[in-house]
Amino acid sequence: MMWPGTTKKGPGVRKVLVCGAVFAATCITAVGMPAGALATTPEPTPSATPTDTDTGPVTPSPNGTPSPGDAPTPSPSTSSPDAEPRQATGNDSVTSASAVMVTPKPPSVRTYAYGKNTRQRLDVYWRQAAKGKSKTAKAKPRPAVLVLHGGYWLEGDKSDWRYFARRLTGQGFTVIAADYRLATAARWPAQRNDALAALRFVRKNAGRWNVDPGRIVVMGSSAGGMIATQLGTYRTGGDLVRGVVALSPVNTPYLAYQAGLRPGASPAQRKLRGAVSELLRCLPAADASCWERINDANSATHASAGDAPMLLLHSAGDFVPVTHSTGLATALRAAGVPVTVDTVPGRAHGNGLMNNERVYPQILAWLKARTR
Repeated sequence: MMWPGTTKKGPGVRKVLVCGAVFAATCITAVGMPAGALATTPEPTPSATPTDTDTGPVTPSPNGTPSPGDAPTPSPSTSSPDAEPRQATGNDSVTSASAVMVTPKPPSVRTYAYGKNTRQRLDVYWRQAAKGKSKTAKAKPRPAVLVLHGGYWLEGDKSDWRYFARRLTGQGFTVIAADYRLATAARWPAQRNDALAALRFVRKNAGRWNVDPGRIVVMGSSAGGMIATQLGTYRTGGDLVRGVVALSPVNTPYLAYQAGLRPGASPAQRKLRGAVSELLRCLPAADASCWERINDANSATHASAGDAPMLLLHSAGDFVPVTHSTGLATALRAAGVPVTVDTVPGRAHGNGLMNNERVYPQILAWLKARTR
């Protein structure tokens, strides 16, 4: 689906992807907790000691993107990666004791700077070689998932992914949760540029965490999901990432802007409308040049052959409806790119989709298939 003022990309038009999400499908919650309350499960603080020695500070280029040859500079992690806040619902119940017992031990986690801005930080979650394993035996490089948080481009933090990261490392993945500059500090496409810089940083330093740079998938929710799809369609997105998983991605910001203007728009839709205005810093009615920015933020305009395969998920009652992904899916299929769009029951949004019992297994199976 193409929106007013939208044009297909031609030579010289850049492609982008936004992503962000949180997993809390098996988070322990209190019985009778009211909807909207936050539930957390504190866990032991993981080791922050990497297997190798970190060298030299990152020296980014003038635009805030680190140069390809830079080595990562770690900084202490400010939060435990083992407790995941999430929205509790009236259907929540106590997780069984057996589910708790099989929860994997905390992975190693460390924070790195991929640029000078304080928001240009990422947390790497990885599992070191098992005790007793021969030090001379070289471990097979692991696939990785770069995750991007949601939050209307106005809020959110990489720590939102810590519980999901812990579980996914237990499935053989290394997880990188990245922050990016918020719309309150920088207009679009700063968010896409930051995600690309984070991805290049990880690919360049993949050997530090025993990551296979050719097997990286990006995942995000809501605003972060939009950034993720931008990464998957940026130039030839398939050259950058193996695939994209996006939960409630705001793939068409102008559509969200229009929805927030309608009578009867929900508070979330009105907030998203304001967020789009903050992100783009322009209004098409007052500035004709604004359409260029609007089109650039629409992931469908960047779709072309060679883009990354995608799994796009929404709920039936999502305030970011599936129409945000059907247009992108149509453009990708026309270019011969595999894409799956799925709608799950309920009204969950973004990371809340993980509370549906079928979603996490679906995502895990998709990730494993894409990173074989």
